This record gives sequence, structure tokens and C-alpha cells, in this order.
Amino acid sequence: MKILVTGSDGQLGRCIHLLAKKKSNIDFFFTNSLTLDITDKNSIEYYFLKNNIDYVINCAAYTNVEEAEKEPKKALLVNAEGVKNIAEICKKHDVTLLHISTDYVFDGKKNTHYTEEDEPKPINKYGKSKLFGEMYVQEILDKHFIIRTSWLYSQFGKNFFKTISEKSNVQDEFTITTAEKGTPTNANDLALFLLEIIEQRSSNYGVYHFSNLGSATWYDFAKEILILSGKLGEIRLKKTDNYPTFAKRPVYSVLSKRKIIENFDFDILNWKESLKKLINT
Repeated sequence: MKILVTGSDGQLGRCIHLLAKKKSNIDFFFTNSLTLDITDKNSIEYYFLKNNIDYVINCAAYTNVEEAEKEPKKALLVNAEGVKNIAEICKKHDVTLLHISTDYVFDGKKNTHYTEEDEPKPINKYGKSKLFGEMYVQEILDKHFIIRTSWLYSQFGKNFFKTISEKSNVQDEFTITTAEKGTPTNANDLALFLLEIIEQRSSNYGVYHFSNLGSATWYDFAKEILILSGKLGEIRLKKTDNYPTFAKRPVYSVLSKRKIIENFDFDILNWKESLKKLINT
């Protein structure tokens, strides 16, 4: 089995790379924007012909929410047109696509878990670009899994967990917002689930929501990081309901995992449990 992982320099791609070392029965092809530009359709075609790909995990994305407001064309080029290119080549070569999307396709006006049946209504340019990518996949390709996730973090790259962990070594006070509620998601858990889909050779195609279980504000997340790191007593943690950003963000984006639980035999961890597991690794 041959799996192409695009955008593999990002935190999810790097988590998949860790797991790949234990999968001797699978050939992985890890690419970044330099080795495979998804906005260049001919390059994707050539890569497929050369390597006889069976599955694509598309982690490639323009993810800077703030900058997407200032340069929406760049966000659309990668998150929509690039995804369209991948979907078209996957269809041509009968390849299954696992595409990563986001909770930011929702407006955050609900106060109960978002299901896959809820109508997407993005409120920022990043969310809109990701929704267009989803729509292209659904229109073009039958053999697809669109996996929406939220508040992704890991031991790799730039993310909230890494920021709090690193700044807690040099800073003795944090002021963290309570204005948003969602679910922190360990990218290592998402990577495990993606490979589970492939190894089960699932044909339960469609849109799925994957995050860890439970919910939190960013303040709750920061507090748990400090508690598990043994640093909460050394650091003052303050709440604020003011969180000024250029891009609008959904104030509530907890995702329902019911569909995954019904279709896959996969144990999803509570976010606190998964965070503890990562810190103790």
C-alpha cells in the first residue's frame, strides 16, 4: 500500500511520520510545498504516475487565520484550488482521499455539539477557503473522507500547547481568554485515526468530525497544561473575556464524534487524558 502525505512539514504530517516508522507494510511518501506543490496540477499528476499512489492524506493547507483576512487569494489558492487539483487527480487514478478540514467552517452560534449535518457558515476568510475545499472534494470525488478537526496541538511546530509550555519557562503570568469554547485535539490521536481508516480499508466515505472528547476554553486548556507540567503554583493565570483578533472566530465549536463512534472501532480519548499522555511521553 502506498500513501502520499502532503503538507508533511506541519504538525499533523510530522505525527503521521512518527507512526509511519512502525508500519513496515506501508510505503509512505511525505511531501511539502517544495517537493510537491498542490497548486500545480501537473506536478500532482506526475507524482501519481511515478509512485502509483493508493491513498492521499492531504495535510497541506494555508492555516494562518489572521493573514487569510489580508490575503484571501493565497488562502483560496491552497485551501480550495489546490484541494480541487488533488481531488481531480485522485478521481482520475481511482485514489482515496483523506482531506483535513476545520471547525472554522461553522459560525459558532450553536451551544450544542456541531454534527456533520449542521450547515457550515464560516465567519472568516480562512473558514470560507476551507469550506470551498470541502465542496470541491464532495463534488469531484466519491472516495473521500473529509475530517474536520479543532484546536490541533502536538509536540511539533507552533501551537497553543507549545507556546504555553515554552513561555512558562520564562514568564510568571498569563492572561488567557475564556471567550471561545472548543476541544483541544492531540494531532497524534488524529494521525492514529487517519491510519486506522486506511488500514480498515473503510468505504464509509463522507464528512467526519474528529477531536478529543470533552470541551474547554483556552483558559481551561492553559490551566491543564500548567497543572500537568507542575508549574501552576509558580505561574499566575488570569482570565479575560476580551480577545481582540483581526479575524472573527467561532465562540463555540465543539464537534460531535457520534458518526465516528458509529462507523469505526476507534477509542477517542478525553482531551485531558490525551494531553497528560503527551506531557508524560
